[in-house]
Amino acid sequence: MQALITGGAGFIGSNLARRLLEAGHEVTLLDDASRPGARRNLESLSALGDTRLHVVEADVRDVRAVRHAVSGTDVVFHLAAQVAVTTSLLDPVGDFDVNLRGTLNVLEAIRSRPDGERPAVLFTSTNKVYGRIEDVPVVEQAQRYAYAGGTDGIGEGQRLDFHSPYGCSKGAADQYVREYARVYGLRTVVFRMSCIYGPRQWGTEDQGWVAHFLISAALGRPITVYGDGKQVRDVLFIDDLLDACLRAVGKIDSVAGEVFNIGGGPENTLSLLELLEWLERRLARPVARSFAAWRPGDQRVYVSDISRARERLGWAPRVTVASGLERLWQWVDDHRGLFAEAAA
Repeated sequence: MQALITGGAGFIGSNLARRLLEAGHEVTLLDDASRPGARRNLESLSALGDTRLHVVEADVRDVRAVRHAVSGTDVVFHLAAQVAVTTSLLDPVGDFDVNLRGTLNVLEAIRSRPDGERPAVLFTSTNKVYGRIEDVPVVEQAQRYAYAGGTDGIGEGQRLDFHSPYGCSKGAADQYVREYARVYGLRTVVFRMSCIYGPRQWGTEDQGWVAHFLISAALGRPITVYGDGKQVRDVLFIDDLLDACLRAVGKIDSVAGEVFNIGGGPENTLSLLELLEWLERRLARPVARSFAAWRPGDQRVYVSDISRARERLGWAPRVTVASGLERLWQWVDDHRGLFAEAAA
């Protein structure tokens, strides 16, 4: 398989590249290497010495570069994005250009290919397209919020309600990917993802909160909690996400045009306070934290209903929260020096 990964130097992209190379596929990465940790991820991949890996340092907004990269591919994993709500509030135009214009560039590059040479495309969207989900009641518990009335999770039929420029840009891109399947016959699939975590995630305060908490605790840095810390997400270990990606691509002819909510599901949920408690048990010491105002559009609870992915893709998470956190902690602990250097 000839695979193109836009945003291939990022957390998900670099892990996906490794998985594909291990399976014997040709992999091209298109990335501008602007994200924290991207250069280190590229160096780590280059150190594999695999001649099937090709790196194109370019921006997804570069139409010519995207068209050239798409040529000759069998599948495009479109992961390149501006990923932080906070950044979208500061620079909504830049957020629009990367997330929506960049996605259109990818779709048009595929559409311009002759029939029979159009690669499949998997687009990673976000649970933020559902907004605050105010029509689903929530109850407050000691350490977390929870859905009231026995709701297990949010399904793909939940009403779209974009909040923040980030929600708008990713949501609009999400809809364009769906329409290019319906109108132009492209073989697309959309993943509306919850919180993904795992090794090679250079988490920051704005994005990748699980890794950010672990890295900060390892370095003895205080953590700022926005809101009251009882926010709950279903978390999904990176290996399980990659399994879902490969299953969707393998079944693309039967699932083209479909959307899947992808996360850890009801069995793999975690609140911010619960993660802080886990860290304190792991470190046998207090973890310094402070509290700040809620961020715009933050969901008190988001848990994915992954039953559609189970049925259509034959997929389910296999890594438990306890196991996944331990594996991520081991990776963070092994790379303390790099994180300290990056912080400096």
